[in-house]
Amino acid sequence: MPVRGVVHNHPSGDPTPSRADIEMTKQIIDTAKPLGIAVHDHIIIGRKGNASMKGLLLI
Repeated sequence: MPVRGVVHNHPSGDPTPSRADIEMTKQIIDTAKPLGIAVHDHIIIGRKGNASMKGLLLI
């Protein structure tokens, strides 16, 4: 099973995942799973650092 990650930036600079980020990530995971693709993490980049949804236990 291929493993993939999702990455995007927050132009505001705050890498904190929004509710929309969390919901979208769960939709991506649910869509990818039947295709044999595992989403390992979703990283958000901002001027103030980065956030890992896996590290934050959101996925």
